[in-house]
Amino acid sequence: MSNYIPTIGIEVHVELKTNTKIFSSSKNGYGMSANSLTNVIDLGYPGTLPVINEAVVNKAIKAAKVLNCKIRRKMHFDRKNYFYPDNPKNYQITQAETPIGYDGYVPIIIDGKEKRIEIEEMHIEEDTCKSMHRGNVSLLDFNRAGVPLIEIVTKPCISSPEEAKLYIEKLRETLLYADISDCKIEEGSMRCDANVSIRKSESDPLGTKAEIKNIGSISNVKLSLEKEIERQTKLYDNGETFLPQTRRFDSKLNDTVLMRIKETGNDYRYFPEPDIPFLNLTEDMIESAIKEIPMMPDERREVYVSRGVSEVNSDKMINHREMSDFLNLFIDTDLDFKTAVNLLLGDIASYLNKNNKELCDTKLDKDKFYTLVTKVNSNELTSKNVKELISDILESDKSIDELIEEKGISNITDNSQILEIISSVISENPDSVTDFRNGHDRAIKYLMGQVMKKSQGKADPRSAMELLNSELEKLK
Repeated sequence: MSNYIPTIGIEVHVELKTNTKIFSSSKNGYGMSANSLTNVIDLGYPGTLPVINEAVVNKAIKAAKVLNCKIRRKMHFDRKNYFYPDNPKNYQITQAETPIGYDGYVPIIIDGKEKRIEIEEMHIEEDTCKSMHRGNVSLLDFNRAGVPLIEIVTKPCISSPEEAKLYIEKLRETLLYADISDCKIEEGSMRCDANVSIRKSESDPLGTKAEIKNIGSISNVKLSLEKEIERQTKLYDNGETFLPQTRRFDSKLNDTVLMRIKETGNDYRYFPEPDIPFLNLTEDMIESAIKEIPMMPDERREVYVSRGVSEVNSDKMINHREMSDFLNLFIDTDLDFKTAVNLLLGDIASYLNKNNKELCDTKLDKDKFYTLVTKVNSNELTSKNVKELISDILESDKSIDELIEEKGISNITDNSQILEIISSVISENPDSVTDFRNGHDRAIKYLMGQVMKKSQGKADPRSAMELLNSELEKLK
């Protein structure tokens, strides 16, 4: 454990889910053959003029809203001037002076308490093309050039690598649910840079900053910061210093590696982009964008927990967006959410995973699922029945009632009948009852087996076990 206090700030670039690029009509796509999604604007031909994509502004408004940012009504774009092979115009169009979103926050839960990770600003910009190196040759793929981005910059308010990881997880979840980006870190549609320095106490000036570029996974955000804090700690403990620098995380070495020293500050010579007019957001534009935002994860969690779902299962539902959307169809109904979630995360998820299918690929509709949950709750269908029927439920056009009739399922739904069977089993197996009272776990399993045998498998195992436990406890 380091004796130093870390100060961490994070910059995240997120590619927006739009059909076309930010300033051209080229398709915004991934995985296509190199340079197949380009035109003269993307290639930086002299004399070409950018035209702002309205869908990009719409997505950026949504992002600002869900990240609790203030939304700037009047803004302009700027030219960020620098030379690099992946930047064909020798400048990037961005928002330096008037970011669309500012003064926002993302709430995380750390050590059981909420902490707000403050967002300094969120601005719109264009992506560069992609460099690929083959031996001594560097190749450029312009498919990514002009893909719309938002860059989200936190204040230096993150106090630990764990907080950084939780922030990225919450940010990703939020942007995914708002349908702003697919946030696929492995494909580069979400890229993270972290700045970190350390100092002995809060009263000391900030230490020398190192920037870790293009961290390739959420787990590596935490790991790379831990390794960099460890490196800086050793230097300071040995009385050494270091210059501000850019590093990268090498997953094979499991450590940060020097890329370059920042001996001088970058002078990008920003100035307003002369080819794009100032942008004025009207209240109608903002309101119409915000109306499109679906129910967000925190609100969903609140609804699920209020309907009897455990916090663990609520989180699991949030992680399955399609299932969560399906469950939300029943918010205004009296459906038992606890049973519904158990079915979705249990037998239904198991079938889908086994057959490599999505919920939308099945025949499970709203009416059929409501009937299924109702019949499970009334013990008309046992957990064993559901397992036997699940493929028919998901693949057949037949109703639940038709499937029950076809399979000849007839279960005991009256608890008083099950109690009669339990009473009979207890009286017929005094030795097992004695074993149970003496703390032998196997006894109740044997007695439960006898209950199921006597009921010819028609008793719901979960209900029968609860009733058996209750009756045996009375005999202690």
